[in-house]
Amino acid sequence: MNYWHWIFERVRRQLWWRAVAFGIAGMFTAVLALVVERVILWEIPFNLSPDAVDSLLNIIASSMLAVTTFSLGVMTAAFGAATTNVTPRATPLLMEDELTNNVLSTFIGAFLFSIVGIIVLKTGSYGERGRAVLFLFTIVVIALVVIQLLRWINHLISLGRVGTTIDRVEEAASAAIAERLAVPYLGAHPWHDVDAVPPGAVPVYARAIGYIQFIDIPVLSRLCEEAECEIYLPSNPGTFVFEDTVVAWLHAAQALPADHAQRMAEQFVIATTRNFDQDPRFGLAVMAEIGSRALSSATNDPGTAIDVIGRQTRLLSQWADGRMDVPVDYPRLHLQPLSEDDLFEDAFMLMARDGAGLIEVQLRLQKSLAALQRQGSPGFRQAAAKQAAIALQRSEIALTCAADQQRLREAVEDMPGLC
Repeated sequence: MNYWHWIFERVRRQLWWRAVAFGIAGMFTAVLALVVERVILWEIPFNLSPDAVDSLLNIIASSMLAVTTFSLGVMTAAFGAATTNVTPRATPLLMEDELTNNVLSTFIGAFLFSIVGIIVLKTGSYGERGRAVLFLFTIVVIALVVIQLLRWINHLISLGRVGTTIDRVEEAASAAIAERLAVPYLGAHPWHDVDAVPPGAVPVYARAIGYIQFIDIPVLSRLCEEAECEIYLPSNPGTFVFEDTVVAWLHAAQALPADHAQRMAEQFVIATTRNFDQDPRFGLAVMAEIGSRALSSATNDPGTAIDVIGRQTRLLSQWADGRMDVPVDYPRLHLQPLSEDDLFEDAFMLMARDGAGLIEVQLRLQKSLAALQRQGSPGFRQAAAKQAAIALQRSEIALTCAADQQRLREAVEDMPGLC
């Protein structure tokens, strides 16, 4: 994925461009009725007064303005509920909801269609045929609005609720994992020994303090081809960097151009927040945060935490089933692979810590980690075993009931693959 494709995907999920597009389409439709009247010569079989069309357009204009305002209020309340009950990191997913954006854009488009239709109708520009065409377009717009209203009512039932928001987070995390598994090292060679920096390599420093959101791999490859050098990337998207953090090492047999390191640094998009693009760890971290919040004393909802553990198990099973021997698309690039220890820590550490004193949470956690120890590469299994051992150690300290301690120990001993 290049930079402009990444920008396009981010814009595509925003509300504003849909609202603009639907609004332009609504205005164009109202004006089209004026053009059709002069192009197509036909006789209408009924008499259509200007008041009939004007009344319908006024109804649409007034109702769409009220419905849009109400819908925005509902969206704001849903975002607030998601922030309070789930996690603020899940709110952007609700803001990018495709159905919500389409419904609101339809309402705005219908409102602008009716406003433009009323204006042109009041000027007397529509003839008898033009009013008939405008009337037909109005019927179509009303039908579209009714369909979107029905979809919107059904959607409002679940918008902002905990279960629905968790579904969105899991879907986004699963998509990020699938995208990374398609190109495990973003098309570069895997660089396993990060400490082994080639002698004479030139460091490239981050240009700001924040999270690496995106690395423009194709441009880095092209710059390497131009300078006949190789680049070593110790940081994946999602890494928090400082201005003195080395985000890349340039290694060449000859002297590099003076501005080459600066041009390389410009290919790293650094922002104040993380996102799901190119960052599968972020999805796991958000899911873990949801489970951790459910275990807080204010929420006290271990059932949600148990549900999240199951979802994390499903996501990591997806990673375990992926291939890491895909062809290299950019031979001059070397990227540090994602650490499987980090993946398991992102997924389970918070819930293992906050749910250490809850036997039901610990039993589900140990069962899930035991299942993951039977999948994937040896490194993946070792990471699962390590996380299981840490969780067990925490629970032995936090569980106050001797019977619970004994039950957990016996359950762990009966599970295959646990150490």
